[in-house]
Amino acid sequence: MTPTAEIESIESHAAEFQPRRFIINGHLQTIMGNYLPRFNSLPAPEATLVEVSPATASQIASQVLCHCHWQPEDIRSSRPTAIIVHGLEGSSDSQYVVGNSNKLWRAGCNIIRMNMRNCGGTEALTPTLYHSGLSNDVLAVMNFFVAQRGLRSVSLIGYSMGGNLVLKLAGELGSDAPSELHSVIGVSPALDLGPSADALHRKQNRLYELKFLRALLSRYRRKVALFPHVYDPNLAIGVRSLRELDDRITALYSGFAGAEDYYYRAAAARVIDQIAVPTLILHALDDPFVRITDESCSRLEANPNIRLITTHHGGHCAFLAQPDADTGYDGYWAEHTLLRFLLANA
Repeated sequence: MTPTAEIESIESHAAEFQPRRFIINGHLQTIMGNYLPRFNSLPAPEATLVEVSPATASQIASQVLCHCHWQPEDIRSSRPTAIIVHGLEGSSDSQYVVGNSNKLWRAGCNIIRMNMRNCGGTEALTPTLYHSGLSNDVLAVMNFFVAQRGLRSVSLIGYSMGGNLVLKLAGELGSDAPSELHSVIGVSPALDLGPSADALHRKQNRLYELKFLRALLSRYRRKVALFPHVYDPNLAIGVRSLRELDDRITALYSGFAGAEDYYYRAAAARVIDQIAVPTLILHALDDPFVRITDESCSRLEANPNIRLITTHHGGHCAFLAQPDADTGYDGYWAEHTLLRFLLANA
């Protein structure tokens, strides 16, 4: 599909979200959105390591791995660039990252698929854990590529935990955001960390929580093996909830007093009223475990720079609408909606 046809498709299908037939339930949307196979026609990526925290006398530097797709050199700096940040236990190869990247690429954008610290098989590249407060990592990645490639228009796109990171960064930057940052987009962003962690522990969401816990504890054990002088393997024994893991491990090794302190200080909700760049937030009311409190919704709606779209259905990071073979619309409503917003603000 040509960029012009891509944009026309966006205009045709980015209206109010209507869920795909027979996939109305939020759990079904979430599960199907995670496992439906995606068509990928991206060119081979350029792998780049970006230092996000310098070395000290006692530890190595922290680096993150970015998979980049660049438009031809003669137009590269003038084209919009999307930095896409995945969610908890995701990577640059997550389905929604690949789906967005293909649409953005066809629309003429540069793509930077950013792995958070430790993700995408990079545990050895940092002595630290990763967590929801590391918004400066996104800033370091943006600044690195703006300087290296002369980029003029950058958009930050974050899903779930990644959504919290990009929104937190935008709030922290406030009116001092660099001129190259043209928009910020959060899809199902976990901007209220505490309420979302508690929702994840509810009985109907235990399968999601157990999936996250297994992956997080497995990753922690890999960190123990790589940095045995830093991490205590016994802390992983008997952890039964995300809040317990954050209280026992994340907070201890990341400079927080405990889970509650971590959830407060790392949450984008604390700074959303300071966001000063065009921002889009997509949130489904039937998201199984990400919660946006009434107070946060009020603060989002009071900020004229933020467009908050809430839908009755859509699940977590899914938003599966009915495909339309005649127009080539694949039914991934959030991806088309955010692409239209990005292009409008590029």
